[in-house]
Amino acid sequence: MDTTPPPPQDQQQQQEELLRRLRSPVPQRNQQQPPPPGDLSAIGPIVLIVASLFFVVAFVSMTSSSGNFLVLHQVPEGHVGVYWRGGALMKTVTDPGFHLMMPLITKFEPIQVTLQTDLVRDIPCGTKGGVMISFDKIEVVNRLRKDYVYDTLLNYGVHYDKTWIYDKIHHEINQFCSAHSLQQVYIDMFDQIDDKMKEAIQRDCTQYAPGIEIISVRVTKPNIPSSIKRNFELMEEERTKALIAIEKQKVAEKEAETQKKIALSEAEKNSQVSRILMEQKLMEKDSAKRQEAIENEMFVAREKAQTDASFYRVMKEAEANKLKLTPEFLELKFIEAISNNTKIFFGDKVPNMIMDQRLLGSFLNGMKRKDFIDVQ
Repeated sequence: MDTTPPPPQDQQQQQEELLRRLRSPVPQRNQQQPPPPGDLSAIGPIVLIVASLFFVVAFVSMTSSSGNFLVLHQVPEGHVGVYWRGGALMKTVTDPGFHLMMPLITKFEPIQVTLQTDLVRDIPCGTKGGVMISFDKIEVVNRLRKDYVYDTLLNYGVHYDKTWIYDKIHHEINQFCSAHSLQQVYIDMFDQIDDKMKEAIQRDCTQYAPGIEIISVRVTKPNIPSSIKRNFELMEEERTKALIAIEKQKVAEKEAETQKKIALSEAEKNSQVSRILMEQKLMEKDSAKRQEAIENEMFVAREKAQTDASFYRVMKEAEANKLKLTPEFLELKFIEAISNNTKIFFGDKVPNMIMDQRLLGSFLNGMKRKDFIDVQ
C-alpha cells in the first residue's frame, strides 16, 4: 500500500473541492413537507455530514506533510513544539507527544533540545603573515536549553545556529588566524584552537543568547599551500631526526648509567664478600688463639700438677727414706747385699770393711738423733 502523502498542491485542490461541495445547496430530489414538530428524522443527515466533514479534515491534516494544515500533530522525543499564530511567536512550548492546533492559522515547528552537531565547512582565513589557508570542516556540539527556547527563537528565529554557530565560527577562525602566524596556526597552537573556539563562542552566547550551550568544538587540520606544506614536512623530518638523536643519546646515557650501577653493585658485592671473608678469617684466628691459650693453660696446669706431684712424691720419698735410714735398716740392707753377692773375698781387709760399715751405720744413727734433737 502506498503511504506517500500527496503533494501540497493536490491537498489544496482537495480542500477547495470539499469547501465548494459544502457551500453548494443540497439537491432536493423529492419535495417533501417539513417534518412536524418533535420529529428528529431530519437531524440525522446533518450529523452525518458534520461527522464526514470532521473525518475528512482530520484525514487531510494527518496525511499532509506541511505543519500549517495539521490539526493533530506530533512532537518527537528530544524536541519541543513551538507555535506561530499570524506570524507572532506564541509563548506556548509543548513537550513530546500528540497535540492539537488550529490549521491554517497556527504554524508549528519542532525544535531540538538535545545534543546536536553542527558541521561548518570550507572556512577560509588569512594568517598574520598573509598566507591563505582553509579549514575543511569544524564540528560544533551544542544544545539549546529547554527553558530558553522561547527567548532564543524570539530574538534569533528558528535558525539561531546560523547566527551563533556557523557565522560565529567563521568570525572566530578569521580572528584567530589573523593574530597568529602560519607556524603557530598549523603546528604550535593547533592543539589549542578547539578550546579557544569553544571559549569564544560560549562567551558571546552566554552574554547574548544564554540558552545556547557549547559542549565541544573539533577543528580539523587546515589546508595550506603545497610548497609551504613541503617545507613543514622537511622541518618535521629534521625535528624527528633530532628527536631520534636525542632519544639515542638518552638511551646511551641510560645504558652507561646502568653499566655504572652494575659495576658499582659488583664492586660493592666483592667488597662485602672480602669483608665477610676477612671477618671470617679473623674470627678463625681469634678462635685458634683462644683455643691455643686454653691449651697452653691446660698444659701449664697439667705440668704444674705433674711437677707438684713429682715434688710431692720426691718429698715424700725423701721423708720416707729419711725415716728408713736407721742403723738396723742399713745393717739389714748390708747383710742382704752381702748375702746376695756370689763372690767371696778372703783377706785381711774383709773384717775391716765390715767394721767400716758398722761404723757408718753408727754415724748415721748419731746424725739422725742429732736432727731429732734440733727439731725438738
